[in-house]
Amino acid sequence: MRFNRKGRKGFSKAHKEEFMTENELSNKIIGAAIKVHNTLGPGLLESAYQECLCYVLQKEGLKVEKEKPMPLVFEEVKLDCGYRIDLLIENKVVIEVKSVEALNDVHLAQTLTYLKLGDYKLGLLINFNVALLKQGIKRVANGI
Repeated sequence: MRFNRKGRKGFSKAHKEEFMTENELSNKIIGAAIKVHNTLGPGLLESAYQECLCYVLQKEGLKVEKEKPMPLVFEEVKLDCGYRIDLLIENKVVIEVKSVEALNDVHLAQTLTYLKLGDYKLGLLINFNVALLKQGIKRVANGI
C-alpha cells in the first residue's frame, strides 16, 4: 500500500492496472491502437503494427505478452499446435492484429478460439489496413 501526497492510502499505478476490468483495458488498448494508426497509417505488415502497439501499451504501464503460445488440450493432453496470441494484455484481453483488405469470419473465429482456449472474456480484432481505424476494430466476447 502506498500513500499519496495527502497521506491517504492509495495504490501504485501497477497495482491499479491489476484491478482494471476488460472494458477499461479495452478503452486504453483502442486509444493506443488509434495512436499507432494515426502515426503509421495503413499499408504496413501486421508485425510492424504489433510491435508498435506493444511498445505503446508497455509505455503506458500495461503488462503485455507477445506471441503467447496457446496450447490445445485434448483428452487431458496439452498439444502444441502452433497457436499464438498476437498480444495478451494484463492476462485479460486478447488482441489479434491484422493488416488485410477486410476482416472476415475466419479472423473472428480465430480470435474467439483464443478466447475459449485461454478462458479469456474479451478480445479485440484490430485491422490496421483501413482509412479510419474505428472501422477496423471488432470486440469479441466470450461469456460476457
